[in-house]
Amino acid sequence: MRVVVAGSSGLIGTSLVAALRQGEHEVRRLVRRRPEAPDEHGWDPAEDLLDEEALAGADAVVNLCGAGLADRRWSTERKELLVSSRVGPTALLAEAVARHGVPTLVNGSAVGFYGDTGELPVTESSPPGSGFLADLCRQWEAATSPAVGAGARVVLSRTGLVIAPAGGLIGRLKPLFSVLLGAKLGDGAQYMPWISLDDAVGALRFLVEHEDVSGPVNLTGPAPVTNAEFTRELGAALGRPAPWTVPEFVLRTALGQVADEALLAGQRALPHQLDEHGYPFAHPTLDAALTPITG
Repeated sequence: MRVVVAGSSGLIGTSLVAALRQGEHEVRRLVRRRPEAPDEHGWDPAEDLLDEEALAGADAVVNLCGAGLADRRWSTERKELLVSSRVGPTALLAEAVARHGVPTLVNGSAVGFYGDTGELPVTESSPPGSGFLADLCRQWEAATSPAVGAGARVVLSRTGLVIAPAGGLIGRLKPLFSVLLGAKLGDGAQYMPWISLDDAVGALRFLVEHEDVSGPVNLTGPAPVTNAEFTRELGAALGRPAPWTVPEFVLRTALGQVADEALLAGQRALPHQLDEHGYPFAHPTLDAALTPITG
């Protein structure tokens, strides 16, 4: 298959490109700088520019674009960037998919679509939640409508918290745990819908290759845990006790709305679609997912 990947330099994108090539797929990467390699094609979503040759004869497009969601306060300017870095690029790619008749679009999204769901398990059929993050996800997914209208198979990969040996969530937490500053957030009751990097990448490749899967798909592990459980298991895996608590007011003072919607809220999201279609999880439990980063 010929697969076009946008967002190929990120944590997931870099590994996905390698995995697709291992599967003997031809990969074309969209880059915003001047193309320097034979597999690179230029695009500039802010200017609605895209090298049309990138999609010529393509079998699938994977869109992983978007600025980091919870790495800083959501100022007005930051919120605008979070929206513009997702909605505009998605619309541009969806229109190109429709124009070129590309059969498949696998588009990024996030479990934040569901809002704060407390202890209630949520699957792909659960309704959207409320708040900035949920509204962002709705806009993000709606931007794929040109591809849907053209009859393409559109998959909306609602990704959880990615556990990787370096970078991402663990990259931020590991230094804190190493100096005994690991701590649960608030009461720790909020669920963390984690997924290992291997499974995030494996599931995306699975979604590209399996034509019977469409619509929203939760890219999460099958056993979500609370923040308290996650903190305890990560501390044990690193050999660093984590008895502390970061009070809610401290998080709100430091991060504002990010604290309420991304750190103190959570989703007990279950990967119903992946289970139904037989995706074989490499790391079905948190303990298994943590082993590669601590073993």
